[in-house]
Amino acid sequence: MGNFYEYFSAPDDAAALDAFERGLEESGRPLLPVRGIEPYVQLGRAESELTGTPYDDVTSLPRFNRLLSSPEDEARWLVTLTDELRDALAAARGGGFAAVAGTWARTEESGGAVPPEELAGFLDDLAQLAESACARPEPHRLYCLMSL
Repeated sequence: MGNFYEYFSAPDDAAALDAFERGLEESGRPLLPVRGIEPYVQLGRAESELTGTPYDDVTSLPRFNRLLSSPEDEARWLVTLTDELRDALAAARGGGFAAVAGTWARTEESGGAVPPEELAGFLDDLAQLAESACARPEPHRLYCLMSL
């Protein structure tokens, strides 16, 4: 069945961790639930494509998949996404994501498991979340809750 991912925004790490602990639905945060599109390798590759930053440089960014929840938890984890990804998604939203999704779908990590059209749709949905996060007086940050 695969892992389940829920992407969301919050004002800061403390608020994201509080939402994680209380339950995302109860927190009232807009959620983007998805199966099969994980934030490390797959979304890292997409971030590299969107920003033009080499993948190894993306993975070395301080907020790239930084674990916020307890490492002892074996079924649920909360990680940060980079502000660079948030900003690139928000900026690219109007132009569509077909080219990025096409390249992303051909990466070894994707293995063709998700069609480019679905990846483009996911990026557009994530971009809506990013755009909303950027539009606030104090921009929110993006996070991913991963569940087995």
